[in-house]
Amino acid sequence: MKIALMDSGIGLLPAAAAVRRLRPDADLVLSWDPDGMPWGPRTPEDITERALAVAGAAAAHEPDVLIVACNTASVHSLPQMRARFEPHLPIIGTVPAIKPAAAGGGHVAIWATPATTGSAYQRGLIEQFAGGVRVTEVACPGLADAVHHADEAAIDAAIASAAARTPQDVTAVVLGCTNYELVGERIRAAVQQPGRAPLILHGSAGAVAAQALRRIGAEPQPAAVADTTLTVLLSGREATLPDTALAYAEGRFLQTVTPVR
Repeated sequence: MKIALMDSGIGLLPAAAAVRRLRPDADLVLSWDPDGMPWGPRTPEDITERALAVAGAAAAHEPDVLIVACNTASVHSLPQMRARFEPHLPIIGTVPAIKPAAAGGGHVAIWATPATTGSAYQRGLIEQFAGGVRVTEVACPGLADAVHHADEAAIDAAIASAAARTPQDVTAVVLGCTNYELVGERIRAAVQQPGRAPLILHGSAGAVAAQALRRIGAEPQPAAVADTTLTVLLSGREATLPDTALAYAEGRFLQTVTPVR
């Protein structure tokens, strides 16, 4: 079994780690775009062009399924990617976890990139899944880029700014950008209010990994023997995991369990 994941940057690491935990025996292909990121400020047409190129680099390695571990690409480019690669290569998109967050009730905050915040796509998800629940959209300028570069000072500043604009009575935060899952505990610490119930974070990595297995008719086998490969593609070039990826627990886990070959 071979599972590919793509993103503009290292936001694919949480989903890749989730896949690795569910199926240690799956070969992984990680494809991202350091030459073109960040994608957020680009036009939808530019995003789609970059996404198709990154997906094409992954598809050349003949995976069984491709996870689009990127909210921005999923918003703008899923129809084009499915038209290009399906049915031969199933495409799994990433949707912010608004539905499970709303199911818990309370006041929900959605942290997302400025391009996604207020978009028709996100507003549609809120209308579809969060009717009757109070929802606050919080734009997080600079956070995705800071996480990608593992810039500690910039991460702290971006989280502090977004936390200051998050209502104090929120009970759950949806991490509406895959990069944010890499610093989820830092976000929790910034938003959590003293004396209130523990804040619930909702990411998408686990659900996306499970959906990819279902799509190809595979079951989770976390006890399977890990004798697999990890291929890293940086704007189409084969490489090793960069130091920025290894700054996060998910990157170190992938490197330890499956060294790049």
